[in-house]
Amino acid sequence: MVVAATSCKRAERVSDAELIRVKDSITAEFDRIYPRVIRPAEGFLKYPYLIPAGFYQQMWDWDGYFMGTWFIGKGKPEYMRYWALNFLNGVDERGYVAGCMTTGGPRVKRGTFAMKPFLSQGVLRACVAENDFEWVRPWYDRLCKVMEYRDSMQRDEASGLYFWEMAFQSGADNNPALNYFQDDRRSFLCCDASTMQMLEFRSQAAIARALGYEEDAGNYSRRADEIAEAICRILWCDGDKCFYNVDRETGDFYRRVSYSCFWPLYAGLASRHEGREMIKCYLLSPEHMLSPYGLRSLSASDPDYNNKNIILPFSNWQGPIWIPAFVVYAEAMLNYGFKEELKPIAVSTARLLLDDIAKYDTMHENYHAETGEGLAPAADYVDSEGRFVGFISWNLCMETILKRLF
Repeated sequence: MVVAATSCKRAERVSDAELIRVKDSITAEFDRIYPRVIRPAEGFLKYPYLIPAGFYQQMWDWDGYFMGTWFIGKGKPEYMRYWALNFLNGVDERGYVAGCMTTGGPRVKRGTFAMKPFLSQGVLRACVAENDFEWVRPWYDRLCKVMEYRDSMQRDEASGLYFWEMAFQSGADNNPALNYFQDDRRSFLCCDASTMQMLEFRSQAAIARALGYEEDAGNYSRRADEIAEAICRILWCDGDKCFYNVDRETGDFYRRVSYSCFWPLYAGLASRHEGREMIKCYLLSPEHMLSPYGLRSLSASDPDYNNKNIILPFSNWQGPIWIPAFVVYAEAMLNYGFKEELKPIAVSTARLLLDDIAKYDTMHENYHAETGEGLAPAADYVDSEGRFVGFISWNLCMETILKRLF
């Protein structure tokens, strides 16, 4: 049964009974629609692969990673393994791997390293869930090459932190905390890129250790620790109680409060005091991220804040509610002791998805933070039979977060 979402404005508190009702309804609906994200092996993709569904029919990097975590929670870890194997098969001799794979081969998008840093994390999650590391042994050298190539292309030598060539490469296509037009040549030490890569090193260390490569494990652990220290030392602004991206040329904080600022809290890198201060100042503030329907992708106080319905040439991360951003926020709030505050926000956001499913039998990529309206894809994106194409993808992670609130 779908829980009605006609009055899904955020409440200050939510009862356990209501939380259970919403969680059970999300579970029932996702159990019904999830087969739409699975495609059988075909062509270049040697294993069954995951697609966002609707508007997108390709296999993507962080979409697949987030979906894979949901499948692990449903007792189907093989889909994370398949995701990893399909990407590993696309690693070239340099260590380059595209962020999008199709049955015809890698789809090279903008930037010289299109895949976001999730590959080793996905491999580790699959290995742990299946209690089997041996399947990755033949691919281990490729994982190492991916690490080496990223260091050659996206590592800032002076700081040891990481940067994107442009916002599009980060997945948050038009994030104002980055340069998102090709003629904007600024470059930033990034909260998200650096944290993701730190987590990759931690994961690679665990993989190496499980395979008996102790020297590699020690080296990767050391690299992860060095990045974590640099994130806290360079990207934390104590005066503003916030992690910011830093201009590589000037060394100045780029004071834009966007979703990407919260990745260090997702990884638990801040002290408990600093993490709680940042969450209270920004995530729980209506002037910044907290909206009536969830958590914004950009501070409402930012001059670029908007909720435009766009999907091409890039998706809009300048305000709308996104589920992957919500996953980052939720992990941060759970890491720093805000479970009770998270519950009503999670229920409000989950109801947006349930309302979508009740109306369209699918969902949107993102939602208007002030009205709850489903945004991209627009209503005129329909299939050959006139049905709204919608979106599923990482929205599945909403169930994972709800289950953690009990």
